[in-house]
Amino acid sequence: MTTISKKNQYDSKHSLAIICNAFKNKTEYALTKEQADYISNQIKTNDKKFITINDLNRLVFVILVDEKNNHYNTLEAIRKHGSSITDQLNAEKRTHVALVSELSSSDYVVALAEGIALSNYQFIKHKPSAKKNVNSLTTISVIDEKIPSQQLVNLSTAIDATLKARDLVNEPVNVLNATDLANAFKAMGKQAGFKVEVLTKSKITQLKMGGLLAVNQGSVDPPTFSIMEYKPKNPKNKKPYVLVGKGVVYDTGGLSLKPTPNSMDLMKCDMAGAAAVGCTMYAIAKAKLDVHVIALVPATDNRPGFNAFAPGDIITMMDGSTVEMLNSDAEGRMILADALHYAKRYKPEMLIELSTLTGAAAAAIGQYGIVCMGTATDEQKTKLTVSGLRMHERLAEFPFWDEYDELLKSDIADQKNLGGPYGGAITAGKFLVKYTDYPYMHFDIAGPAFVTAKDSYRGKGGTGYGVRLLFDFFSNL
Repeated sequence: MTTISKKNQYDSKHSLAIICNAFKNKTEYALTKEQADYISNQIKTNDKKFITINDLNRLVFVILVDEKNNHYNTLEAIRKHGSSITDQLNAEKRTHVALVSELSSSDYVVALAEGIALSNYQFIKHKPSAKKNVNSLTTISVIDEKIPSQQLVNLSTAIDATLKARDLVNEPVNVLNATDLANAFKAMGKQAGFKVEVLTKSKITQLKMGGLLAVNQGSVDPPTFSIMEYKPKNPKNKKPYVLVGKGVVYDTGGLSLKPTPNSMDLMKCDMAGAAAVGCTMYAIAKAKLDVHVIALVPATDNRPGFNAFAPGDIITMMDGSTVEMLNSDAEGRMILADALHYAKRYKPEMLIELSTLTGAAAAAIGQYGIVCMGTATDEQKTKLTVSGLRMHERLAEFPFWDEYDELLKSDIADQKNLGGPYGGAITAGKFLVKYTDYPYMHFDIAGPAFVTAKDSYRGKGGTGYGVRLLFDFFSNL
C-alpha cells in the first residue's frame, strides 16, 4: 500500500503536484523560467486545467481548481487527475510524489492523495510474469500546514480497507470459498481489533436458516455465517448499526444456469457486498471510531450439483415463512433474508445491506452509483446521501411503493423469490424488507462493484465500492 504522510518542506528531488486556483511561480517549486512560462501559457492560452512537465529529474503537475464550482464534482475531478498522475509516475519509475495545496480547504489535497493512492493498486499475486511490472510509486508526501495529521491517518485507513475489499473481490473461488472468506474476516478482526464469530453449517442448520442452506445444497463446500462486532467503551449510539453483506463467493446461477460470457465468468465478484461490510468493519475498528457496529455475512457458493434447490421448490426461511423458489439465480435474496431476520435480535438503529443483487440495478444506472431503497428515516437517508456525494459513491433512491408487493405474491407460499419482468431491482428490495422490523436500507451495488475496463482511480476488476461511503458515514455521525 502507498504510504501517505504530512511533511513540512518540499524536496526538489521528488516529483510534485500543485493544486491552485491561479498559478504563481514560487521559488520553493524550483521551476525554471521556461517551465513557469509554459505552465502559465497553457492556462491562459489553452485554458488547460491539468498541466504536466517532465524535466527528466522529476515530474511536475499543476491542477487548476475553481473553488466556486460544485464542491463534490470538483473533488471527483481531482481524484481522476490523481489517477493520471499515478499512471505517469509509474511509467517514469518514480517512487515519491509531493502534493502542495494553495487552496483554503484541505479537502482538495486529500482528494488528490486519495486518487493517486487508489490508482496505485495492483492485483498480480497470481501472475508471476507481472512481478517485473510492480508499480514504482511508494510514497505520497502532503505539504500543507493546514491539514490535520488525523485526516491523513483516516484517509490511509479508508484506502487500506478499500484495497482489502478489492483483493477479496478479485480472488477466484478456488482460492476464496465461504470458509476462506470467514477466515479473512477473522484475520482482519485480529489486525484491527473487532470480534469475529463464524457459525458453521451445524449451527446454521440448528438456527433453521433455510434460505442459506437451500442455496448451499448444490455445493461441496459448507456455508458460513460471520458475525463481526466493534463496540468501543462509550459509543455514540445506544442501539447498534448493523451491516449485512451478500457473500455468494461464486454464482453459477444454480440450476437456472447463467450464460458464461460476460456473466458467469465474472461471478467471483458476487461477494462484493460481503467484502464491503467486512472491510468497513476493519476501517471503523482501526480508526477507533466511537460507534457500535455489527456486521453479518451469510456466505456460500451457488452451484447446480448434488441436491441443488430447483425452480418450484418451497423453502422455509429462518423466520418460519415460506418462499416459492422460481429461479435459483435469484439466490442472493434467499441468504440475505435469513441474515436480516437474524439481525432483529440486535434492535438496530439502522441496518444497511449491500449486495450485488440484480442485473436490473446495473441496467438502470450502470456502474455510476448505487441503487438504494428502504425504510430508514429521512435524516438517515440524508446523511448517507451526503457521504455518497462526498465519496462519489452516489445513491439513486428507487420507489418503494406498495404495488410492487403484488408482484411477489405466490399461490402456494408466502411469497415468490422472483417478481416478474419489470422493476426487478425494486421487487428484490421488496422481498428483503419483509424480513425486517427496523429502519432498513438496501444498497444494490451490482453495477459498480466490478468493472471490466479501467475506470480511473477505481481501476479494473473489484472496486471496493461502498467501503469509502460507509466509513465516511460512520466518521461523520
